[in-house]
Amino acid sequence: MYISAEAGIINVRQADSFLKRFRGLMLKADMPADEALLIAPCSSIHMMWMLFSIDAVFIDRNYRVLKVVKGLRPWIGLAVCPGAWAVLELKAGAADFYVIKKDSVLEIHE
Repeated sequence: MYISAEAGIINVRQADSFLKRFRGLMLKADMPADEALLIAPCSSIHMMWMLFSIDAVFIDRNYRVLKVVKGLRPWIGLAVCPGAWAVLELKAGAADFYVIKKDSVLEIHE
């Protein structure tokens, strides 16, 4: 699966089961700048057990961006977006690179 953003294509892995959502990106050493993890359903994340910074893009069911939290730091970061359906976790800096901002609409492709 991939998402089309304003400035390019992002390859997406889905975390759609309890175990995958719980694990997320914990203990991963890094992730490529052109990849993301879609955690659904999800309206809040923490950075415990994370080893690198991320950008968190909270979206609704129509893939409209509700909130972008940039540069969440390992261990101490926390982000919440009431009403969000899911969160797209990207490597820190990717939200700016792909021009993802509040009210952007991302296109999903299977």
